[in-house]
Amino acid sequence: MIKVGDTIPEVTVTAATPDGPKPISTGEIFKGKTVVLFAVPGAFTPTCSVRHLPGFVEQAEAFSDKGVDTIACIAVNDAFVMGAWGREHGTEGKVLMLADGSGDFARAMGLELDLMARGMGIRSQRYALVAENGVVTFLGVEEGGAFEASKAETVLAAL
Repeated sequence: MIKVGDTIPEVTVTAATPDGPKPISTGEIFKGKTVVLFAVPGAFTPTCSVRHLPGFVEQAEAFSDKGVDTIACIAVNDAFVMGAWGREHGTEGKVLMLADGSGDFARAMGLELDLMARGMGIRSQRYALVAENGVVTFLGVEEGGAFEASKAETVLAAL
């Protein structure tokens, strides 16, 4: 599993943009920037939709005030689902919605979550991180269904 001090692995994911899906490398996302990335097990799922994503949308200005260049949300979903979920929550201009459709990024991070028994396949664990120029400076990974280490307020307090 990735840890503080490690470099974000180079993986191509897909950004959900107003113009449709756009492949983007993690290098493009993180190089020369302060980035907050949070991962969710799935778009439109209860905790993700009611608490996780809305917290980062609501706190976008506070993150910017603390020097964050980009807030990004990633899930093992396709770009069309991530785009629809982002539109529903008003993320445009606040949170970059990223699709990790095949789970390549979750696997590279060592943060996969097996939800086969729930019919959801292999997903990403719920976590949040801060990276400076691609190097992780904060990592909060949730354990056992908790929602504390990766919420917007926790990440803000770590900056």
